[in-house]
Amino acid sequence: MSETNEQQTLQPPPVIPGLRVAILGTGKMGGILLHAFLKNNLLAPENIFATVQHQERALALSAQSGVAVTTDNLAAAKQADVILLGVKPTQVPALMAQIKPALTAKKLIISFAASVTTSAIEAAAGIEIPVVRAMPNTPAMLAAAITALCRGRFVTEEHLGIAQRIFGTVGRTVIVDEKHMDAVTGLSGSGPAFLYIIIEALAEAGVNVGLPRDIATLLAAQTAYGSARMVLETGYHPALLKDAVTTPAGCTVDGILELEEGGLRVTLIKAVKRATQRAHELAKG
Repeated sequence: MSETNEQQTLQPPPVIPGLRVAILGTGKMGGILLHAFLKNNLLAPENIFATVQHQERALALSAQSGVAVTTDNLAAAKQADVILLGVKPTQVPALMAQIKPALTAKKLIISFAASVTTSAIEAAAGIEIPVVRAMPNTPAMLAAAITALCRGRFVTEEHLGIAQRIFGTVGRTVIVDEKHMDAVTGLSGSGPAFLYIIIEALAEAGVNVGLPRDIATLLAAQTAYGSARMVLETGYHPALLKDAVTTPAGCTVDGILELEEGGLRVTLIKAVKRATQRAHELAKG
């Protein structure tokens, strides 16, 4: 058997043979998903239909990816079993109006437009159509995302399974009730920005105590990465892992006292709460 044939044999099968997926609004996250579908052999290229705003971009993306890319949302929606809504939240009502003639109860809509509720999409569709709402985060670019999924009124376990396989190509998934989606936005949606500030601050501290900037940044980033893996892969509570680093009368405990005195813990909690509040305000319109 040739090397090429061996690689083809080892590739995973599509999520569902013949499943047709439209990505309406192939921007940053839509583009990441498109690349992940192809890289993981989740969907056949001929079963992916993507849309963008401009014809020049459509031609370039089609040539790059080998999938059909157009500016016609309605035509793409008509050909698909699963419709991914990747436009900005303010653009969702107009998009739903465009594709409404293509919608049937047999299609599945998956939206990753932040703060747009499943009930709003159901109402815009005007029919009993299954809608899954997704909240991925930017580490999807490296297949290291966490995506929260919640179901609309007409979603079955099979629909949820399809959504899990789709977003499983860019990281982990978790199922939550929709009432928690604003909190998800505040924690994992905004969280990367908060963590980048922490990494930046650790690196600046390293420079302040004499380390070269590139080494300080590497030390800070890899330490954050390794610490996150410890939480995920050991299953231990973060407090227990923290205690394992903190020896009596050692360096770490002095550093922790400074963090507590500076209010880092409370500040991070308040940051997530404020981001959650803003997500709730956006959801209410």
